[in-house]
Amino acid sequence: MKLEAFSTSKPLTLGVELELQIVNRHDYDLTPGAADLLRVLKKRSHPGNVVPEITDSMIELSTDICVDHADALRQLGAIRDALVHSADTLGLALSGGGTHPFQDWSQRRIFDKPRFQQLSELYGYLSKQFTIFGQHVHIGCPDADGALRLLHGMSRYIPHLIALSASSPFVQGTDTGFHSARLNSVFAFPLSGRAPFVQTWDGLDTYFGKMARTGVVKSMKDFYWDIRPKPEFGTIEVRVIDTPLTIEKAAALAGFIQCLARWMTLERPFEPAEDDYLPYTFNRFQACRFGLDGVFVDPGTGEQRVLRDDVDALFTRLEGHAIELKAENAIRLLRSELSGLGNDAAWVRRTMAEERLLPEVVRQQTQRWAGRR
Repeated sequence: MKLEAFSTSKPLTLGVELELQIVNRHDYDLTPGAADLLRVLKKRSHPGNVVPEITDSMIELSTDICVDHADALRQLGAIRDALVHSADTLGLALSGGGTHPFQDWSQRRIFDKPRFQQLSELYGYLSKQFTIFGQHVHIGCPDADGALRLLHGMSRYIPHLIALSASSPFVQGTDTGFHSARLNSVFAFPLSGRAPFVQTWDGLDTYFGKMARTGVVKSMKDFYWDIRPKPEFGTIEVRVIDTPLTIEKAAALAGFIQCLARWMTLERPFEPAEDDYLPYTFNRFQACRFGLDGVFVDPGTGEQRVLRDDVDALFTRLEGHAIELKAENAIRLLRSELSGLGNDAAWVRRTMAEERLLPEVVRQQTQRWAGRR
């Protein structure tokens, strides 16, 4: 079995996907409202697309192709407004956040769709535990080999993206001590983690053929890598980001990734190498566990730095690219969290400390997502 050909796409264009929580307005627990929400949503026009996800208490929205941060924010705003209006009609609410703070995974139901049912048969209870919520960002690439170079280059900054986006400190009603507990659930899947260090599409095709012969995979969709190529779109897809609590944060993260991709494409600040992955799992864990206060080991020098400081230095390095891409507001929003109130996980913990009731935390999350506070 061969890997499908890599489609060409306009370099550095964006696509944003967001998985959202569907909650009731009684106790703000997850509720099986996906089918009803999709039915009502059909009556409203909006850009992009909205589809079901693996369990019926979650939904996924996606933008059309975006040219820049402002375009992504505009599209996300229009889709958000259509979804919120539809949810209001049904007495439901929507929320960001990488995990629902207190839902019981055993109460979830697999959405009635053949692929989701097949995944449930394969992965068992992990499928219901996959009721977690992430943001995926696609970056357009003009050719396949360039896409793989960008994928491996971007992998060095996976901890930075995790720390900035983390919004999942609570699981099953308990503070896990992590900033992003969501990624612990992803890591349970056998084909998750980093992509193999293959630098050409022919090389990836060979790898895919070997994996396909084992019967383990049938398409790129079967790989849950932190970053993976999407040949049908002509993109690479960054998959480690927790769903933020607002569309403004989601658009800012997409704008940051676009700046990062432009910097790597035009300046090529380093040549990716297999040894870049030596501290990969450690760096990833530090970002998930401690957020912006985690330790980052520089793969090139071995130097250890605090992620907060390394992210700030990276923003400075990207300033010229942010100007060219009109992403200054995106970087400004993210930079404010470094010296301000911190990431979304910090907001969740702070709100819980004030309210002492997780349903109230979720209620406030729905208000933030709807743009009402």
